[in-house]
Amino acid sequence: MLYNKVIAQTEAKQRLKKMVVDERIPHALLFSGKDGVGNLPAALAFAQHIYCTQKTTDGACGECTSCNKVAKLIHPDLHFVYPIAKSKDVRSSTDVIKEFREAYLQNPYLTLNDWFNELSADNKQPIIPVEEASEILRKLSYTSYEGSYKTMIIWQPEKMNTEAANKLLKVLEEPPDQTLFILVSNNPEQLLATIISRVQQIPFYALKDEEIKNALIDLYHVNPEIASQTAMLANGSFSEAKSILTQNEDTVSLLGTFQSFMRLALKFDCNKAFLWVDETSAIGREKQKQFFQYGLEVFRDALMYNYGNRDLVRLAGQEKQFLEKFAPFVNQKNYEKLVDEFNNNYYYIERNANPKILFTDLLLKVNELINLK
Repeated sequence: MLYNKVIAQTEAKQRLKKMVVDERIPHALLFSGKDGVGNLPAALAFAQHIYCTQKTTDGACGECTSCNKVAKLIHPDLHFVYPIAKSKDVRSSTDVIKEFREAYLQNPYLTLNDWFNELSADNKQPIIPVEEASEILRKLSYTSYEGSYKTMIIWQPEKMNTEAANKLLKVLEEPPDQTLFILVSNNPEQLLATIISRVQQIPFYALKDEEIKNALIDLYHVNPEIASQTAMLANGSFSEAKSILTQNEDTVSLLGTFQSFMRLALKFDCNKAFLWVDETSAIGREKQKQFFQYGLEVFRDALMYNYGNRDLVRLAGQEKQFLEKFAPFVNQKNYEKLVDEFNNNYYYIERNANPKILFTDLLLKVNELINLK
């Protein structure tokens, strides 16, 4: 991965280049930014710059043996840790490294949802278990193969359980010589404060609409008008832009699930409600969380449609047609309570609450809220 393959993020890339050129690389860095802004591919570009045998002030050459190894994620001094769906056969990242390489090489702007779809693990919670901390220590105890840094890229470190996070903290406090940690986080506020205090943070900001538009045109030869509309809806994330552009089945599925939910909430039918709860409880926690996130987007657009600037509505196509019919049910009396309910249920699902109980309770509460006069 070369820096010029990372969309925008000029300030972050300049800081990283300067670290390599000045040979002043901290032992631990935190690349923070929301899903799809480029902090993961930037971590690989930075590692490639470090290992390149013909590096320049502008980055790696992209042609030497070391560059080729990093580009394929097979450099012997470059290690990875990422969330897994833990099972009797999968105890650490090493057990699914082949799958991770394939997923990343196919899509450098990989999201956690993309990764778990690749693993066919929708029904499991992503976790970096305590066994991973032991693997980190084991890998870093090896002598560097090429006499340079031993680099550990930890993607989504906020998914570490408490015991694993505490073990990582000890390594960060007393790191081995010539060791570099790169933590790539979408939610740094979920990390231990003691971990954040021991890393140098490099922020990656939401992409501008124009940056996403130009990338879609350059990479996928998208019609400029469609690229512009897609960028506006992407909320600063290139991953989201790609998802919108392809009109993937997940978006259609979320729309259908949300429509069914709201119809049941409007005119409660006990038998149909329990059938919907059973079906939605079986789709997996990651997709259940997406349902709540999607609902929050619809509520936001409904309020904008009713009281604000309709040009700021993000939903389009079938979703916008649904919004026009649904918007009258969202008003100043119930908006905040609807948002609170969806936010709270997202929190509970993330913490392994029983989805059948949650969705049944939510249907009853939303039935009251959208029928408020």
